[in-house]
Amino acid sequence: MNDLSSIRVLVTGGAGFIPSHLVDLLVARGARVTVLDDLSAGTRENLARVAGAIEFVEGSVADRDLVDRVVAGQEWVFNFAANADVPRSVKHPDTDFTSNALGAHHVFDACRRHGVGRVVQASTAAVYGEPRYTPMDEEHPLRPISPYGASKLGAEALGFAYHHTYGLPFTALRIFNTYGPRQPRYVIYDLFRKLERDRRRLEVLGTGEQVRDYCYVADTATAFLAVAGDEGTIGEVYNIAGGQPVSIRELVALILETLGLADTEPYYTGQSWPGDISRLVADVTRLRARGFAPTVDLREGLRRFAEWIDIAPGEGAR
Repeated sequence: MNDLSSIRVLVTGGAGFIPSHLVDLLVARGARVTVLDDLSAGTRENLARVAGAIEFVEGSVADRDLVDRVVAGQEWVFNFAANADVPRSVKHPDTDFTSNALGAHHVFDACRRHGVGRVVQASTAAVYGEPRYTPMDEEHPLRPISPYGASKLGAEALGFAYHHTYGLPFTALRIFNTYGPRQPRYVIYDLFRKLERDRRRLEVLGTGEQVRDYCYVADTATAFLAVAGDEGTIGEVYNIAGGQPVSIRELVALILETLGLADTEPYYTGQSWPGDISRLVADVTRLRARGFAPTVDLREGLRRFAEWIDIAPGEGAR
């Protein structure tokens, strides 16, 4: 759908990394967008390009009355509001549950009562836990190993329960690993920042054998918009990934190549953080069947990321 000028859309957590890119797309296509965000993770700067074209409401999905007010009158709702920091979820599981599961309940119930026409939930590959097989399709067993994954699975399960019980037009998208401009943390961001501080030696958590399936943020945002505009996706769940799984060692090599740092020595700590999954590789057949395909490969995405984060390349950069 290219013209969304007749659509009123709410994006919860819309000042965050991924959803702010979705907000950009929605505004560009004429949608009347409201963003609800408590700014615990997102920033107003992420919405600076569209600040004059949206309604911004500062507040939390934990506030049921506020959620009810902002959902009223909306036609589409994208629920991104959540703590997406796995180490933080390990330290503060109660906070994680409140934002990710209870907050989702408030959103879905308000959508049910106000007759919202489309509800799309940002879920996560963390709902799978350690893989029984790879690539993981949407039928893979769901056994999360972190409070984050468990709370997001709770939200996803509740959304499907509302779909089957009340007819809520619900879809969930399980994000694997997204990167790009406005990213506030996570592996790619952390590696670039470490290289900004020290170009001679790069500390990398884990063994380097961990595998991830990265998707550029513009592609992830496009997938959410495409799913919302496709009634055939209602009641379904989809993996979102780039379709180019790489080990962390391979990723490090690509980043060093991007920055022209041939002499940098990577050092692998051997241990990662609690709740880290060793191998996240997605089967994206189901989403591709709906016509979605990433447009930015990892090499090009890293080049764009380096440009955004503004790290001067070394002499060997191309």
